[in-house]
Amino acid sequence: MRVVGAGLGRTGTNSLKVALEQLLGEPCYHMSEVFSRPEHPALWGAAYDGHEPDCDELFTGFAAAVDWPAAGLWSEIADAYPDSLILLSVRDPDSWWRSASATIFAAMAKALAEDPDSDWTQMAEKMLTAFTPAWRDETAAKAAFVAHYDRVRAVAPADRLLEWRPGDGWGPICERLGVAVPDEPFPHTNTTEDFQAMLGRES
Repeated sequence: MRVVGAGLGRTGTNSLKVALEQLLGEPCYHMSEVFSRPEHPALWGAAYDGHEPDCDELFTGFAAAVDWPAAGLWSEIADAYPDSLILLSVRDPDSWWRSASATIFAAMAKALAEDPDSDWTQMAEKMLTAFTPAWRDETAAKAAFVAHYDRVRAVAPADRLLEWRPGDGWGPICERLGVAVPDEPFPHTNTTEDFQAMLGRES
């Protein structure tokens, strides 16, 4: 594992997945990977219950991990891969809330209403509760968002940490990974509108 993403969902993580797969030539783990691996929600659920993440089972074949659920346990995963870069994708808390509430939190509310007993829903509920039990509340969610980022900055070794915003593009990541900058624009994927379309909702 060469990159462990500590940035939370809706901070450009899907674009990072696409970019890292291009740069590293290997898959990057992301919440989207969980849906095609029916055994993984239980593994993540156990990790959010306090067990060590089963990194060998979860990340075999992957060169990087970004987005939830990995981001919520970034420290444990980074400890398991001590040579990895810790990539902290950042975003303004207000714009993050507007995006997250219209996408991730809307999807979670729908799952809780329609399929509360599924392994994925139970995993995601544990994940969001660990973030903050009041994840539906704007003030509480933004406070938890800021606290998460403050903790990463305080705990992650400075020589392993890279803070990155989508506008930074390829350069900082390529420099830290020691790879050439691609001769094409940085990918921009999974906008709020894209996510809502996936949910069957209009923006």
